[in-house]
Formats: sequence, structure tokens, C-alpha cells
Amino acid sequence: MDLVFLNIRIGLFFTDHDIIKTNIAKAHQMLEEGGDWDRRNRLKVYEGMYAMSVRDFTLSAKLFLDAISTFTSYELMDYVKFVEYTVWISILALDRSALHKEVIKGSEILEVLYQCPDVKKYLFSLYNCQYSEFFQELGRVEQILKADRYLAPHYAFYVREMKIKAYAQLLESYRSLTLSYMADAFGVTEEYMDTELCRFIASGRLHAKIDKVGGIVVTNRPDSKNGQYQTCIKQGDILLNRVQKLSRVINI
Repeated sequence: MDLVFLNIRIGLFFTDHDIIKTNIAKAHQMLEEGGDWDRRNRLKVYEGMYAMSVRDFTLSAKLFLDAISTFTSYELMDYVKFVEYTVWISILALDRSALHKEVIKGSEILEVLYQCPDVKKYLFSLYNCQYSEFFQELGRVEQILKADRYLAPHYAFYVREMKIKAYAQLLESYRSLTLSYMADAFGVTEEYMDTELCRFIASGRLHAKIDKVGGIVVTNRPDSKNGQYQTCIKQGDILLNRVQKLSRVINI
């Protein structure tokens, strides 16, 4: 089993996906045949590291949080670094209620965060809706991720998704608010905020619209039933087209 973990570490070092996936599958098979809890918990950390390196942040957060109280994989990183990764990934992957339950109220995480005031400030600035401070901390995290061997390829994606999460969190509390209020809340100019919102609204990531004349952002919460109805009609049209094509083939 230790040789399998060594192979996974070699795969992580060289970013060799085939070696990593093959040995993770082998480790699971060996644990099914019989293995102690220490190795099961270590495998969660290894698997979480790989998931993080391939941008599967939801799986990575789940595995890291499962292993937070039983971490023994010091051959990969120290415990403080592991908690940092857990916090960075969980902020993005978890919704507000899950973040409160798993991270904000997590005694093991809070204990380590006293040693990492910057990570603590990053976590609580978003949770406590201190958006100007959060943007400053996000800039600092971006520089760290750029130099991180596992997260460097994903730093732009991470920053973009965290911006969307922060904008959506603020917009969720209001039916409408002025562009100047949003810009002040995030500590940026109105022009920057307008450009950001336009980009994310146009791509369908934020449910809002901008009244440029009045300088107002109006939230446009999606109706789930209406969305299901539109999806049903779209799928029905596709099915009818396939049936018509099939009937032509049969008639011939």
C-alpha cells in the first residue's frame, strides 16, 4: 500500500494523470480487500489533492473535510497548508449553509486559522459580507495560487468564480440596488463594476439586468418551474424531430 501511495506522489509531482488514476483505483481495491483506517484517511487526502489539481473542487472539498480531523499525510504537506487548501476550496465549492456548518463552525479548522490570520480574514470577509475587504484578500489569494504547483493552472477560473459568488451573494439580498452602491461595497469604480456585471450577466452566470439610464441593477431571480417547462418543451422538440427522422427511414 505504501508503494501505491509513493506512485501517486510521483504522479502528482510529474502531473501524470494515468499513473495517479491507476494507483488510486489500485488503492481502493486493496482497501476493499482489507486495510486500516489510517490508510483510508490518507487515501482521501491523496484523492482530494488529485481532484483539486484537475479542478474538481466539489469532490476535493468533500474529501478534505472528511480527512480534516484525521490528517496524517505529512509526506504531502503539513497540517497548516492542508487547512489552507481546505478553506480555499470549500469557500468556492460549498453553499453558505454548508460553509457555516463544515468550516465556520469546524473546531479543527478554527484552531489552525489562528496561525493563518490572512486565510481567516479571507473566509470571514465573504461570510460576513465585508465585500471590500474580501476583494483585497482575493487579490492576495490570487498571487498565492499563481505560485502554487497544483492550483496555478486554475487561478483565473478560481478568481472568476469567487467574484461571481460574491456578486450573487450581494444581489440575492435585494430586488434592486444602485451601481454606485455595489461599487462602493466592493471598493471599486462604477466603470469596473459595470464591466464585470455585464460580462457575467451576458454569460448567464448572474440573474440580473442593468438599467444604464438610472444606474440601477435589478435582480431577476430565475423561476424554477418556468425553467423546467422550457427544458421540457426543448427536449420534446428534439424527441419529435428524432421520431420524424426515424419514420422517414422506416417508410423508405
